[in-house]
Amino acid sequence: MTTGRQPALLVLEDGRAFRGAAYGAEGETFGEMVFNTGMTGYQETLTDPSYHRQIVAMTSPHIGNTGVNDDDPESRRVWVAGYVVREPARVASSWRSRRSLDDELRAYGIVGIATPGTRALTRHVRERGAMRAGLSTVETDPEALLERVLASPSMVGADLAPEVSTPEPYVVRPPGGERPRFRVAAVDLGIKAMTPRRMAERGCEVHVLPAASTADEILDLRPDGVFVSNGPGDPATADYAVAAMQGVLSSGMPLFGICFGHQILGRSLDLGTYKLRYGHHGVNQPVRDQRTGRVHVTSHNHGFAVDAPTEGPFETPHGRAEVTHVGLNDRVVEGLRCLDVPAFGVQYHPEAAPGPHDATELFTRFCELMEQRRPSIAGAG
Repeated sequence: MTTGRQPALLVLEDGRAFRGAAYGAEGETFGEMVFNTGMTGYQETLTDPSYHRQIVAMTSPHIGNTGVNDDDPESRRVWVAGYVVREPARVASSWRSRRSLDDELRAYGIVGIATPGTRALTRHVRERGAMRAGLSTVETDPEALLERVLASPSMVGADLAPEVSTPEPYVVRPPGGERPRFRVAAVDLGIKAMTPRRMAERGCEVHVLPAASTADEILDLRPDGVFVSNGPGDPATADYAVAAMQGVLSSGMPLFGICFGHQILGRSLDLGTYKLRYGHHGVNQPVRDQRTGRVHVTSHNHGFAVDAPTEGPFETPHGRAEVTHVGLNDRVVEGLRCLDVPAFGVQYHPEAAPGPHDATELFTRFCELMEQRRPSIAGAG
């Protein structure tokens, strides 16, 4: 597929350069360099808003085999800043395919590169950490591109959720005209389409709200529970979301956060967040439930984490809380639970499509929490 393509150049901010052939759109792009370890689900990766302003390298050697369909996108567009693959598929082979991945990248203006150096690139990022990068099909001089990389913005301090969030509220209802069991207010910090569907499958009417929605706007919906989604950027910048979640926590409303939403929950409990060395990006991350010892294989996409004590309950402005899940690769906090208010969060993606599905039960747990809180909420009203 790359035969006859013009050359492409990838340069990292520490000066490491990789050459290859242009794949997708032509031009130049900048972002944080990360790698994704999934062997499947590249369409989910491309359309996950959490990858906004990131150049994603796929560690699986063959990408594009099943083309692109119109059923699997997780949002309204492709969000990655750039795309790095080793060997693009020459033919898209799937009855569901509507077009090639190359055509899809071109349609959204996503600059890509096909390079035999993806393994070396991944090892380099693992050793040196995530860093800024530039990808170009118009620049051949690594030093010249490096100058522009060093002038590009860092992911630290980046407030990106408002850039990917829905501009207007919308509603996802249970399938088949089923009467809703619960009303959920979902704050969209970069929500994936599968997330409200997972809740709708469990009888939830999901009202998806813009990222900057206040606690009053959320609670005015009179929901049975509040969900806070995944999203891109530095959680330390999202003070608007933290203020809203503190209001929700004070109301006693059940709250469930995932990924970026989990980090916002952590900040709402006066916990800090920090930048991971190279982040977790892939569908094969082992996470242990601290209470049961059960290990879930989970889907991750995060470059920041919550700083919390992993042994025993700790005090917060909203009562006691505890770490419920940890990552087995590096002991990163992967789950939190409040013990005195109905709130919990996980750092991973329980809605993952195409998978894994080990953690989908968390949506059922959220529904159970809403069911348990209904009498007290009704009494308070």
